[in-house]
Amino acid sequence: MKLIEWFWQGTSLIRNMKLQNKLMVGYLLGCVIPMLVVSVGIYRQSVSDLQDSSQEFAALYTSQIESSLNNLMVEYDKITKSVLVDSEMINQIGKKQELSIDELVARKESIQHMLLRVALLKPEIGSLMLISHDNTVYQYTSSTNVVDEATLLTQTWYQRSRQLEETFFITGLHDRSYYRDKGDGGVVTVGRMLLRSDGAYAGMLLIDLDPSTLLELNQDFDSARDKYGITVIISNSLGQTVYHSDAASGRLTWNQVRETETNYTQDASNADRIVVSGSTQLGKLIVKTEIPRKKLLLKISKIKVVTVYVLLTGVLIMSVFSFGLSYTITRPIIALRRNMKQAELGHYLPIDKVQSKDEIGNLVHSYNKMIVTIRELIEDVYLAEIKRRKAKFLALQNQINPHMLYNTLESIRMKALVKEEEEIASMIKILAKMFRLALGKEGTRHLVKHELEYTVNYLQLQNIRFDNQFQLDIRMPEEMTTCHIIPLVFQPIVENSVNHGFQNYGRTLHIRIEGEWQEGDSMRIRISDDGIGVSPDKLEEIQALLAIAKSDKYKLEQEDESSKTGLGLKNIAERINLQYGDRYELSVHSDYGSGTTVEICIPIQNGQGKE
Repeated sequence: MKLIEWFWQGTSLIRNMKLQNKLMVGYLLGCVIPMLVVSVGIYRQSVSDLQDSSQEFAALYTSQIESSLNNLMVEYDKITKSVLVDSEMINQIGKKQELSIDELVARKESIQHMLLRVALLKPEIGSLMLISHDNTVYQYTSSTNVVDEATLLTQTWYQRSRQLEETFFITGLHDRSYYRDKGDGGVVTVGRMLLRSDGAYAGMLLIDLDPSTLLELNQDFDSARDKYGITVIISNSLGQTVYHSDAASGRLTWNQVRETETNYTQDASNADRIVVSGSTQLGKLIVKTEIPRKKLLLKISKIKVVTVYVLLTGVLIMSVFSFGLSYTITRPIIALRRNMKQAELGHYLPIDKVQSKDEIGNLVHSYNKMIVTIRELIEDVYLAEIKRRKAKFLALQNQINPHMLYNTLESIRMKALVKEEEEIASMIKILAKMFRLALGKEGTRHLVKHELEYTVNYLQLQNIRFDNQFQLDIRMPEEMTTCHIIPLVFQPIVENSVNHGFQNYGRTLHIRIEGEWQEGDSMRIRISDDGIGVSPDKLEEIQALLAIAKSDKYKLEQEDESSKTGLGLKNIAERINLQYGDRYELSVHSDYGSGTTVEICIPIQNGQGKE
């Protein structure tokens, strides 16, 4: 509702604006809207293309990372599987048995040789640990920094790894607290479950890796990262972070990444960033490449700023141009309006200033000619025609045929002389009502119900005269009876039915008055009887008279023609056309021997009359 109210207020404001302002607004809207639409279209297309290109780049880069990680996992899978060759040793560390010191030293040397052999397979391996079934820790390290065995066994990530079902796995990022130096930073551990020949748990091989070595960042990535803010995050199947490019590049520390404890596997693209995901077959690592949309739109935002400046400059230039052009157009129009105001006051003076030869100059020239024509029309034509129309209407309104009233008075007199009954008083009362309505005391508030009342009174008098030979049936909506109508319409038509449709006393004449609403703003009233009807020749003559009445409604009739025609159908048709216009009319339909129907179409004019 508020939006509709604002719309109508805006419409009203525009409608009431001065012409010069309307022209200026029109010029500006006509120029600015297309520019704005084109700029927005280019901007949105650029954003869409850049996002699509960035997403394709991220997908390609993610695919390359997947391939690299798959190769890395395959390599470590082979490395960790190399220990399975020595099945006898694995069976030994997986059993509880009492060994002598010599046997323990020999086993430890054998395991150390095996760990050394594994470490030599890949230079990046710095620390290896083999934990037996009885939690004995064997380790190899290429540095002086060794693992605190007791602390290692209490690590949460180690306890969680013991519960995994996979034989090959990679842990999430964890701290170095189990090393003797307890250094900063973080490590990830690649592990393999060692099983005896009967499938029982024998131990676990663990390889600690610097997470930065999982993915080598080339120059292209550094360039793309700085340009678009790309971030690569690798997580394991438990949602633990294994690698974060921001930490590998030094923007964050590994401790900061580890302390956030964010599960990046649940991230997806949203309004703030584009996310492309991938995964490896071995190790079940999940790769996510994230691109912030804000970075992508940075260059487009610069274009948007430039576009806004161009639009504002264009609006300013077009405002100056439209003001000058609109002033050139409206200045003669204002002068024309000023003279028209003088014409409204009765001063019909032409514009003397020299005008241009464009359309507005032609308009001023036409105005000058119109002023002269109006002056002549007022003096020679218009006033004379108004007088004729007024005289015509008054003449038609006052053409009341006294013949019916004379006959009625004669009937009352004869009835009183012959029967000496009280109904004489009733007849006189009815006649008084008819005189009151006929004299038009209702003025401009004459209503349909007054016409009906006048017609009912008339038929009551005729029934007294003709011994109830007439029946009147009125079928009309109650609301229609309160509509305005010119006086003396129904009764003359009903009188025609009585005078020309009534045959003899052997058959009652039925008269019906019906009213119905028409589409639009008019109503149709139908007055019909079941009398003798009108012969075809007479009907053609009546219709010709009605056509003449419609065409010469502004012309005064000759005096002898008026006296012959009386109040009849032609009189009613002329008054309808004079009062309501050419859209509304009176028409006659008749079947000889079956009756006559008169239809009247007039506009709906509601009002309340006084009884």
